[in-house]
Amino acid sequence: MSAIHLSLQKHFGYKTFRPGQEQAINTLLAGRSVAAIFPTGSGKSLIYQLAALHLPKLTLVVSPLLALISDQLESMQQSGIPAARIDSTLDNVEMRKIRDEVKQGRVKILMISVERFKNETFRQFLSGVELSLMVIDEAHCISEWGHNFRPDYLKLPEYKRNFNIPQVLLLTATATPKVIGDMCKRFAIAEDDVVMTGFYRPNLHLSVLPVAEEAKMEKLAELLKPVSNDSTIVYVTLQRTAEEVASNLRQEGINAVAYHAGMNNVERESIQSAFMYGQIPVIVATIAFGMGIDKSDIRQVIHYDLPKSIESYSQEIGRAGRDGKLSYCTLLGNKDKVNVLENFVYGDSPERSAIKELLGRLAAAGSRWEIQILSLSNAVNIRQLPLKTLLVYLEMEGLIKPLYSFYASYKYKNVLDDEQILAKFPGERRAFLRAILDNSTKARIWTTVDFDAVMANYNTDRQRIIAALDYFDSKGFIQLEASQMSEVFEVLQPGFDVEQLSDLIYEKFASREKSEVQRIKDMIDFFEGERCLSVALSEYFGETSTWENCGHCSVCLSSSAKFESSLSLEPLSKAVVDSKLAVLKTEHGGRNLSPVTLTRFLCGIHTPLFTSIKASSISGYGAFENYRFEEVLKYC
Repeated sequence: MSAIHLSLQKHFGYKTFRPGQEQAINTLLAGRSVAAIFPTGSGKSLIYQLAALHLPKLTLVVSPLLALISDQLESMQQSGIPAARIDSTLDNVEMRKIRDEVKQGRVKILMISVERFKNETFRQFLSGVELSLMVIDEAHCISEWGHNFRPDYLKLPEYKRNFNIPQVLLLTATATPKVIGDMCKRFAIAEDDVVMTGFYRPNLHLSVLPVAEEAKMEKLAELLKPVSNDSTIVYVTLQRTAEEVASNLRQEGINAVAYHAGMNNVERESIQSAFMYGQIPVIVATIAFGMGIDKSDIRQVIHYDLPKSIESYSQEIGRAGRDGKLSYCTLLGNKDKVNVLENFVYGDSPERSAIKELLGRLAAAGSRWEIQILSLSNAVNIRQLPLKTLLVYLEMEGLIKPLYSFYASYKYKNVLDDEQILAKFPGERRAFLRAILDNSTKARIWTTVDFDAVMANYNTDRQRIIAALDYFDSKGFIQLEASQMSEVFEVLQPGFDVEQLSDLIYEKFASREKSEVQRIKDMIDFFEGERCLSVALSEYFGETSTWENCGHCSVCLSSSAKFESSLSLEPLSKAVVDSKLAVLKTEHGGRNLSPVTLTRFLCGIHTPLFTSIKASSISGYGAFENYRFEEVLKYC
C-alpha cells in the first residue's frame, strides 16, 4: 500500500480515493502546481490536507471566509492533522503561540483569510517561514470573470513570488472554461495539471417550475408538506423574505427557521447546529448559509428566489444529496425580480466623477497616502467593496504599493487600577508606563490613548506604546479595543495623469458591470432553455457531454419553463420621474446630483451618500426598484 493510501486510511478512514483526488495529490507530490475543479461536496479539501502531510514544509491555506476556516480546522483536528489558523478572533498570546509552533515545524497547515496578507506583522512572520504549498480555496475569486470576484485575490500571484512559495493548489467548484484559463495563466499552471471530475450528479433531479410571485408561498408549502421531516434548504435573496417565508411555513405546520447575516453569531451557530443534527428540518436562508456545510443527507434544495448566477445555482444545489441518494433541486421562477437582480450590479460601479475625486486626493497626497476605508468611501461616495477593488486596480497599474496598516484609535478600560499596574514595573519602564497612563483621556469607563500627548511628554515611539498596551491586555491588566483601521500606501508615480487614469479605471468597472448583467441574462436563458438541464449545466462549466439527456430533469420529463412577469408597471415619463425626485431636489440638495445618483435613488440602490442623508426615509426612494436601471436613467 502506498504512503498516501496509508495516510488516507489513517487520517480519514477511507480505503479508496474519490475521482480526481489521487491524481491531484500525486501531481503536487511530484512538485507541480494543480488546479482542481470539483463539484461542491466532492472532497476538494482532502487533497491539500493529505498532500500537506507528505510535503516537507508548511502548507498555507488562503480562504475567503472565516466560517470556512473554522469548519475545516475543526475537521482537520478531528483527523489528527496538525493545523492552526491565524485570524482576528485570536488574542496576542494565542497568536504568538501559533507563530512559535509554525516556526518549530509543529504545524503542517496554517489557515488564513486573504485579508491577512495586509497585516505587516504577519508578512514579516511569513517571510521567515519556509513553505511548500499555497492553497487557494474558492479560487474562482481570483478571476475578474468569476462570479464572486474578490479584489484581494488578484494579489495572490505576487504573494506567491514574494514569499518564494514553490507550488499552488487552486480549488473551486464553480469555474467556467474562461475563468479556469484566467486562474491557470496567473499561476502558470499547465493545462495537463488541471484536474476536472465532471459536474453531473445523477442523484440530483433538477426542476424549474414557472410560478407567479403571489403563488410561490402556496407552491413551496405544497412541495414541503409530504416530506416536511426531510432536511431542506430554501434559498431566498433578502433577509426579510427569509423571516416571512419561515413564519408562513410554521403557520402551515412545517418546522422551519430563518437564517441570515442579520442574526448574531450565537443565534446563527445555534440554528446551524440544530439543522446539522436534524432538530430543525427546514432552513429558509440567504446565501449566508451553506458555505462549508458538510451535511450529507439534504434531500431538497429549493430556490424560492432566483439565484445571482448559474455559478451560484450550481454551488447551492451542490449541497443536496452528498450521500449519493436521490435528492430534489427545485427552482420557483418568474421574471418579477430580474430587474432588481440587475440593479444590484449597477450599485457596485463607481461613477467616473467619483473615481476622479479619489485620484485627485491620491495626486495631492505626495509620496505617502494614508486612508481609512470607511471615511474614504463616504467622502467619494463609492461603496466599500468596489472601493477596495479600485485600490487593487491602482496597485496592479503600479500607482501605489501598500506599506502597512495600523489602528488609529486605541481605548481601554481598567481591570487593575493605574497604581496596581505601575507597581509591577521598576525604573525606566515604570516612567514610560506612567507617561502612557497620565497622558491618556479618561472617561467614566473607557480611557482613550493620546499618542501625541504621550510622545510629547516622553521620548518614545508609537510602536512601543502599542506593544505595552498589548502586553497589559494579554496579562489581563486592562481590556483593550482598537478601531479605525488606517492603511498607508507608497505613491509610486506621483505625477500621474488624473484624467487618463480615471478613464482607464472607469472602463474596467464598466466592462465588469456589462459582464455581470450578461451573467444574469445567461442564467434566465439557462432556466428557460429547451435542453436537458443537467447537460446544459455540465457544458456551461466546460464538461463535454457524451449523452443527450438525463431523463429526470423537468425539461426531460415535461418541457422547458417559460417565466412570466406579473408586475404591472406604470409607463415612465419625464413628468413621472420628476415627481418622484421632487422632495429629494427641493429639501435635500438633490439638484446637483448626477443622473446616475438620481437613478440609484429611484431604484433604491444603496450608496454611502444615501446613508448620510437618510435617503431611505425620503419620499421617492426606491419608487422604481422594479424597473430596469437603464430605463430610469434615460429620464434622469
